[in-house]
Amino acid sequence: MSPDWHPLQNELQCWQDAGFTLPLWWRDDDAITVTPQLERLASMSAELGLPVHLAVIPRDADAALVGCVSDHPELIPVVHGWAHQNHAPNGEKKAEFRLHRPIDALASDAGAGLTRLRDLFGNQLRPMFVPPWNRIDPKVTALLPGLGYRILSTATPRKAASGIAQVNTHLDPIDWRGTRNLIEPGKLIAQTVRLLQDRRAGRADNAEAFGVLTHHLVHDQDIWTFTQELLHRLLDGPGVPWTAPRN
Repeated sequence: MSPDWHPLQNELQCWQDAGFTLPLWWRDDDAITVTPQLERLASMSAELGLPVHLAVIPRDADAALVGCVSDHPELIPVVHGWAHQNHAPNGEKKAEFRLHRPIDALASDAGAGLTRLRDLFGNQLRPMFVPPWNRIDPKVTALLPGLGYRILSTATPRKAASGIAQVNTHLDPIDWRGTRNLIEPGKLIAQTVRLLQDRRAGRADNAEAFGVLTHHLVHDQDIWTFTQELLHRLLDGPGVPWTAPRN
């Protein structure tokens, strides 16, 4: 795999020529325990100097994961729903926190997720809610601040204010609807360039950190390689690491 990185390098040079900086963050989903893939994720994060926000499934998180996070300060735990369980009927897109259940049950699960991970991780946990499949009903979003959350994270550039700070992810290198391997690198590079051009031109909010989303448990070598190279190039350019605040 030898992608043509010139379009991205040209865009990053435009940023640097203009004196712009790019707040950059990394989110990785579906952690429950220690695996070789998680160890590799932590190693890559430390090498890059970019912390990775580890979206942990509260119901299934175990003590081994707590120890790993304690040993690797570059891993920042956040709340990934409750059980990562789909409640949508057949024919609808998967979701755990849309209105397929009573709103009280949704609030209870979201609150339980924060409580359990605070018990496990203490002040290492950041009060960020990451709904599985990046889907959440606005009525559930409105309840999050009252449950103790300070940030919501889904996908695509954020829209209008939703009553809670929102920091989304913008690039996912996995072809979920097809091969489940790496999307063709040229397409990913072109997508990144378009997203950065929108920010540079003021068509998108550059105050929202630019988020790269990964899923360490399903990476093949091409996904690991592309992700590391992409993040390295962004950090060598205008990228400045962003991490979620503790409160």
